Amino acid sequence: MLASSMTFLASPACVIDGPLPCQREDPRLWFSERPADLELAKAFCRPCPVRRCCLAGAVERREPYGVWGGEIFIDGTVAARKRPRGRPPGTPRRTPCIR
Repeated sequence: MLASSMTFLASPACVIDGPLPCQREDPRLWFSERPADLELAKAFCRPCPVRRCCLAGAVERREPYGVWGGEIFIDGTVAARKRPRGRPPGTPRRTPCIR
């Protein structure tokens, strides 16, 4: 954890009652391949008292993936949402030309 993140967590203004959402809930949600799981993890992050610090640290570290500070990281950058794997729905398959 970076010095700026550690300073925030150690400050008297940071009062944490009980475990943080990422410590309380299933940690696999924050690193899932399923967009629905990532959206749930983002929702758990919203009321977290260290959300801003977590996000700032993840941006500084260029976290490769996962939910950090209520945002989804893909390849070290913040993404609005994660698309499911595979072909988008409604995309026609290319059929081979048969003559």
